[in-house]
Amino acid sequence: MGKKDSKPRGRMSAYAFFVQTCREEHKKKHPSETVVFAEFSKKCAERWKTMSDKEKTRFHGMAEKDKKRYELEMANFKPPKGEKGKGKKRKRSKDPNAPKRSLSAFFWFCQDERPKVKETNNDLTVGEVAKELGKRWNEVPEEMKSKYEAMAAKDKTRYEKEMKAYKGKKAKGSPVKEKAASKKKEESDDDEEESEEAEAEEENEEGEESGDDDDDDDE
Repeated sequence: MGKKDSKPRGRMSAYAFFVQTCREEHKKKHPSETVVFAEFSKKCAERWKTMSDKEKTRFHGMAEKDKKRYELEMANFKPPKGEKGKGKKRKRSKDPNAPKRSLSAFFWFCQDERPKVKETNNDLTVGEVAKELGKRWNEVPEEMKSKYEAMAAKDKTRYEKEMKAYKGKKAKGSPVKEKAASKKKEESDDDEEESEEAEAEEENEEGEESGDDDDDDDE
């Protein structure tokens, strides 16, 4: 049961309901078996692809019902006094000439892996994509992780170098207006992707907490 005054649980897609149902059926048949999520998720995706629209109707109905539940709960939800939306930061005005911020190893991994996740699970919401990416990241071998950590370190060096030059120009008061319009559009595109990844990370954390609660219930 959710805590009092807690934010409503995010809505689930038809595919998420399908995976949940598969998981419950698997638990009933094999209660003592440990499930490797990556393999289980792959099998679910393959099965979902071969299902007819008629077979999927049940899950789309569940998703539609859950969407209405979420919208109703959000309409009545009032955050506790003094509590701001978790992870939702007020957008600051950006200088279009400022260097693009560096990305973490996980973000570099997401850029490579997200298209693969969406290709096999095109019904997933941003939060559900995040959960899948988080789980895949946790299962990545250390040697592969080191590849993304090296990319992050290189990008950090690039950012620090560009930032130093940018601050130097700013201190001298020399306005750098060239390419501002094109850079502003590029920044806007980056913001959309980064905000999606930030929201995804938040959803991933909430999903893991929810998953822990489910496991406690099973016990």
